[in-house]
Amino acid sequence: MYGLRVCPNIDLDGVIGLGCCEGCDLDLEIGRLPQEANTPCTRSTIYTSDERDGDGTPMMVASQFAAGRFYEINYADGTRIVLDAEARHMWATHAEGATIEDTASYLLGPAMGFALSLRGTTSLHAGVVALAGRAVAFAGAEGAGKSTLAAAFAQRGERVLGDDIAPLVDCGAHFEVQPSYPRIRLWPESVKFLFGSADALPRISSSWDKRFLQLDCDGFSNQPLPLAAIYLIGNREEAAAPRIEPIERRDALLALVRNSYAGRLLDRAQRGREFELLARLVETVQVRRLIPSRDPTRIEALCELITADISQNARAL
Repeated sequence: MYGLRVCPNIDLDGVIGLGCCEGCDLDLEIGRLPQEANTPCTRSTIYTSDERDGDGTPMMVASQFAAGRFYEINYADGTRIVLDAEARHMWATHAEGATIEDTASYLLGPAMGFALSLRGTTSLHAGVVALAGRAVAFAGAEGAGKSTLAAAFAQRGERVLGDDIAPLVDCGAHFEVQPSYPRIRLWPESVKFLFGSADALPRISSSWDKRFLQLDCDGFSNQPLPLAAIYLIGNREEAAAPRIEPIERRDALLALVRNSYAGRLLDRAQRGREFELLARLVETVQVRRLIPSRDPTRIEALCELITADISQNARAL
């Protein structure tokens, strides 16, 4: 998944449907941390989230320790994740009372996005579907509707590469997107208008109200695809929505920088390399602004609009 051969020490429900492979790029150990993580030492904080829990504790704090050989991500609920500097090994321990599924939500999302960054792979905060044999990405902040749009395309019989992290591969003349894993995570309100009831899909875990859509082999694209277009999801509107608007390359670049995954955890050199790659990306891939409707029942019209736009520009893509 994400273009990496990942070897977990326990079974994870979220990756059901992925095939086995020879070799390993990233060892994933759940239930323990490396000895260095439990040894008292000075930690250098590299990021503290602005969002706080009810006690005023930052929802996430990332730090570096052991002379830069390890990174640690601590969540307010007590979950701890440690990566070595080369992102070849990742460890995690549960929060008190948490389930494997709770911990996996961190590992398969934010932690994996950071691991990709450490390995030199830039990822967009985007959902990705396959249209006309190519990858089409929907980039946006949390709550923009990326997963909902991916699930709507899945309902139409289109294959999905991922709903949150889109790892980019620079192939020179074009870019490719690596698939993630065959699951789309959705909030109950999205499940309700897509599937008729908020309880139509199972919960990710017993302690979290978010649901998931499991994709079968016909609904999940398990091979990387050339990236044809990126749609930047804008604010929802009432009038003349949904619609697609052009965007200047400079504005597109700045928007993609804002929507890169785990960018806040990178150092200056890493951010510089990411900026250079995204600058090449906007010269290669068509980027447009997507304005959804505030009316959730207009999701089908939005899918039709995107499909028609891709079809009309097929030759240019």
